[in-house]
Amino acid sequence: MAVLLSPRPAVVAAARRAGARTVVVAPDPSVPSDREGAERRVRTDWRDHRHLVGAVGRMEAVRRGRAAVFGFDAAGALAAARANEELGLPGTPTAAVTALMDKASLRARSNTLHPGRPVSFARCSRAETLPFVATLIGYPCVIKPRAGAEGEGVRLVRDEAEARAAARGYPEITDLLVEEYLEGPEIAVEALSRGGRHRVLGWTRRLTGPRLTATGHDLPVALDPSTAEAVRALVRGVLDLAGHRDGPSHTEVILTARGPRLVEAHARPGGEEFGRLLRIAHGTDVLALALAAGLGLPEPVRTPRAAYAGLRYVDFPPGRGPGGVRPGIAAARAVPGVVRVQLEIPPGATVRRAPTGGLHHAYVLATAPTSGALARILDRAAGLIRPADRRIRQPEGFGFA
Repeated sequence: MAVLLSPRPAVVAAARRAGARTVVVAPDPSVPSDREGAERRVRTDWRDHRHLVGAVGRMEAVRRGRAAVFGFDAAGALAAARANEELGLPGTPTAAVTALMDKASLRARSNTLHPGRPVSFARCSRAETLPFVATLIGYPCVIKPRAGAEGEGVRLVRDEAEARAAARGYPEITDLLVEEYLEGPEIAVEALSRGGRHRVLGWTRRLTGPRLTATGHDLPVALDPSTAEAVRALVRGVLDLAGHRDGPSHTEVILTARGPRLVEAHARPGGEEFGRLLRIAHGTDVLALALAAGLGLPEPVRTPRAAYAGLRYVDFPPGRGPGGVRPGIAAARAVPGVVRVQLEIPPGATVRRAPTGGLHHAYVLATAPTSGALARILDRAAGLIRPADRRIRQPEGFGFA
């Protein structure tokens, strides 16, 4: 039985494809989870460890050791690991989850894989010292929270003036990592570990804007054999150093002129859009594979595919929202080759600030027989959604209303 912590509908659907019975645990389990086939709902705040263990421990399948708890975001992965350990259930060790979340420790460990040319980095505990630390590392450099998630708080600074401006955006007493900027193509690697053996399931090319913000993902990614093997070796080496023996992982890598270098890694799969891309292009069902492996079920049957697939993120300017472009959303869904147009904010919402980190307002996912055709389809569909950038003055605030 798969015990799922506040899952998105795609996770529940993947559990069904893996042949697992499902229980949704959430403060307020969502209706979409029911529509995807969740068999049972448990209303509890799983962020409270005592409440989670108490609620899950009463389940018959858990008492018989025929279940596992799964979380597919940063908080959920840690909560699931702690619950599985206390209840004697299989899963990723808590120590491995926390080791991958600690970006400073992970950077230090991963640098042992590159003794000839490690990545320069330093910790910073006071925002006012950021310009000094950044100057020591050298410009351009990247600032990120030591234990951040979803790209929140990550900034690229190119000179001392930008470092001073960035410092004003962090708390005075903070815990930051400042590291050298890694230049080159970026790929996101999905892997699945069992008994300390790490199987790379696939990777996507991450497209970025001028401030490190992701603008989309494409695959397949053509790498020469030596580079591909170096990427696999880096991912396996990082997971070994973190003590990650069982469960899914998502690792971000820059292909620098000196070879692949780690950006960060997580003890969970990437977002559901990564899973959809790999299913469409390769026939690799990352979520179903992770759930089946965690429960000891047979591996889902794979139907090999060879197609081009990609996605483009769409964000709305402050003062706008998806309400004014609803006809465009319908038109985008009708573009031949478009597989999905996903809104991540309520249809009637008004954006109050630009998105940060890995959070976006919407995305378009498509497939095509060639890379050129894919680019044209994605550009056309995304263009139908993007509104004219006519900004409306709004009070300062967070997110959307």
